[in-house]
Amino acid sequence: MANVKFPSAAPARYAASVWLLLVLSLAFLISIKETAAFSSPLPLPSAALRHKQQHVLLSSSSDDDATSKLLEKARKLREEVSAVEQSKAEVQKQNDAKEQAQREAEMEAQKEKDQQRLRYSAEVPILKDMGDEVMERVDFPPRLKGGKSRIVTIQAPLPLGLVLGEDEAIPGLTSVDEVAAEGNGAAAGVKQGDIVRAITACQTTMETPTWQLLAGGIGQPKTKRFMYSVDGRPLEEVLDAIGSNRMDVQARDVWLVLERID
Repeated sequence: MANVKFPSAAPARYAASVWLLLVLSLAFLISIKETAAFSSPLPLPSAALRHKQQHVLLSSSSDDDATSKLLEKARKLREEVSAVEQSKAEVQKQNDAKEQAQREAEMEAQKEKDQQRLRYSAEVPILKDMGDEVMERVDFPPRLKGGKSRIVTIQAPLPLGLVLGEDEAIPGLTSVDEVAAEGNGAAAGVKQGDIVRAITACQTTMETPTWQLLAGGIGQPKTKRFMYSVDGRPLEEVLDAIGSNRMDVQARDVWLVLERID
């Protein structure tokens, strides 16, 4: 193998190159270290660190207090809303109770009114304009005080077997003074002390059709039966009205409307 010979200056240049490389490497390492040092945060002094920690603690405590206050305010608002709702519900409940009580009172008053009307009214035959009789309920306000009387209706054929009289204390008030034990009135339920309020009566009138009037006719008699109120009427007139039922061509029973003390 042949020996290679370098010039005498080659070793020196090689050594210089190596040294330069080492210097550059060292400089590069120093540069990287300084860059890292500048980019990382500097450590705070202990006093500043304590101040920062205290500030963080105070800030956290302040936030907690504000949150607690908000929560407390929200709780109070909920309580106030709940109280208002309960108050409204209570007021509504009271109003409903008042309305219910008022409706019940009105219903009770109407019921008493209806009972009062039934107590002092009766269905009797009413003569209409065309000559027909229709059963209608008629009111008979009480003539006896105290509210212990009621209206009754009785039908009986003639003769009734009754002795009627006029009350001296109350003019125009016809009462049943006596009732024959075997009479038709007693059999129908008439009692001594009953007050006569109305009876059926008959009346005969002359009715002339239009064609007879044109021809100069005098008409024909016709008997009508109707309810006759005896309130305030003289006793003789009442007796005549009862006797007029004998004219009824149908020979129907006499209707008597009586006020009776319970």
